[in-house]
Amino acid sequence: MKPSGVSVIIPLHERCDPLGPLYKEYLDPLRAAGLDPEFLFVAAPSHAAQANEADVLRKSGEPVRVLRLAQPTGPAMLTRVGAIEAKNDLLLVLPAYRRIEAQYLPGLVERVHQGADAAFAARVGRREPLSNRARRWLFHSLARPVTRNRFHDLGCGVAALRRDALLETPIYGDFFRFLPTLMQREGFEVVELPAQQHPGDVGVRFYGPAAYLRAAVDLLGSYFLARFTERPLRFFGLIGLLLGGIGAILLVILLVQRIGGVGIANRPALLLGTLFLALGIQSIALGLVAEIIVHLSAPTRRPYRLARLDSADSNDSPG
Repeated sequence: MKPSGVSVIIPLHERCDPLGPLYKEYLDPLRAAGLDPEFLFVAAPSHAAQANEADVLRKSGEPVRVLRLAQPTGPAMLTRVGAIEAKNDLLLVLPAYRRIEAQYLPGLVERVHQGADAAFAARVGRREPLSNRARRWLFHSLARPVTRNRFHDLGCGVAALRRDALLETPIYGDFFRFLPTLMQREGFEVVELPAQQHPGDVGVRFYGPAAYLRAAVDLLGSYFLARFTERPLRFFGLIGLLLGGIGAILLVILLVQRIGGVGIANRPALLLGTLFLALGIQSIALGLVAEIIVHLSAPTRRPYRLARLDSADSNDSPG
């Protein structure tokens, strides 16, 4: 591997392993591969203690920088801040806890050197309780319409990528876990490489009902962004036609019965049919408004990205 600089971004969010041993574990294989890493620990206000722990490494002369944000935020913004402040164009994004064996990190970096815009790790040889396997299977099954079965470990969070590719990808909130899919949607070359799971990643983890509800909402949002960003009327129009069609059918049936002499004034079906028809009309109207917004923003929005040219091609002159 060619000697090169790499900026290692570690967002301090949610759970964190002791940073001293974790830093040493990440640093050794990168230096052994001829890389010159700088480490950026980006901390939310709730992780001041972990930021102080990273400060100890900085004061001891290690190539460490500590970035403290003034307001609460999620991993997407923490990673984005790290990318903006990084000195190198090649980034390595790692969680503040163990996911894969560190010896696989140089391979991810090398894959980006070879031309990929991003290389994400997918854990193999996983040893985890049945509850974890069931939860992972359910999540990836529901995410299949979004990922199109191209990515198999969205929860790993270990990736090497180019800074411009990360900054050009719109990520925010909890959509950070769908970063591979969002980058691929933007036209970047994204690959997934197998990596051995770290023994420290094995264990039962429990999440409250709110976490599952957020994951379900994120899946729905990511599906909408992946499929209907350029054509929102198809999404809202389909829902509107379905609801409005059900309401119209109910009202037509009631009209026929009323013509036949059957009273309908006190029947719940009248209220239900009217409600469905109104919701259908509102959904279609919402889709039309969204379509108008997309249309008006089209002249100032760039819905495409040119692929990177080889140096030989970029030097060619027209004619």
